[in-house]
Amino acid sequence: MFQPLQRINLTELSQAITERYRNFVVNEVNESCLRLAVMEGEYPWHRHPGADELFLILEGELIIDFQEHETVTLHPNDIFTVPAGVVHRTRALQRTVNLCFEHTQATTEFIV
Repeated sequence: MFQPLQRINLTELSQAITERYRNFVVNEVNESCLRLAVMEGEYPWHRHPGADELFLILEGELIIDFQEHETVTLHPNDIFTVPAGVVHRTRALQRTVNLCFEHTQATTEFIV
């Protein structure tokens, strides 16, 4: 995680990632954090019981599947909020870079 009063360039950060999946906290502000995720493939079904999750797509195409709602496909500069407790999974058919804004203490429950 980077420190306050430090410039962070998200393009430089994401371009340095070569793994098919990497998700990490870039910074925190108050009770929230900003996560950067680079992914290609599928993340497991899960939910965050006490926290909303806001996605902002920077590169590629992010697909969010829901158990009880229609699938949503997001493109660069799209934002989308998954409400607390909603079961979902994310998928990317190609390299996709997104930001996720969420509560710093958010917990994740995986659905088996």
